[in-house]
Amino acid sequence: MNTSSPSIGLRGLIATAIFGALASSFSAVSAADPSSASVTVKYADLNLASPSGALVLYERIRAAAQSACNYFWFKTDADEARCVQNTIANAVTKVNQPALSAVYNAKYKISAPNTLVSQSH
Repeated sequence: MNTSSPSIGLRGLIATAIFGALASSFSAVSAADPSSASVTVKYADLNLASPSGALVLYERIRAAAQSACNYFWFKTDADEARCVQNTIANAVTKVNQPALSAVYNAKYKISAPNTLVSQSH
């Protein structure tokens, strides 16, 4: 169990990622207000370096993405599934932890999008 808690900014990034994926999927959504769906995923209690901690966070992100995407009406089930997958991919990218990316890669058989900003200088 990780005793250090991640920065509030990193937790905010996950919520932002979920919101961002929703915003990017609005072409399939009928008349939705983009500010109306937001989900915060907490993970200060998890060790993201461990496979088990990463899996628990992935499941939390997946559940939050499904909940957020269910807020909207989609023309097809495929559009809703795309919303969920895009939301998860954006959140995994924002968290930028190798173990979490590995869980995503195993679930979808593809790599999560690359991080927007490299952590190495």
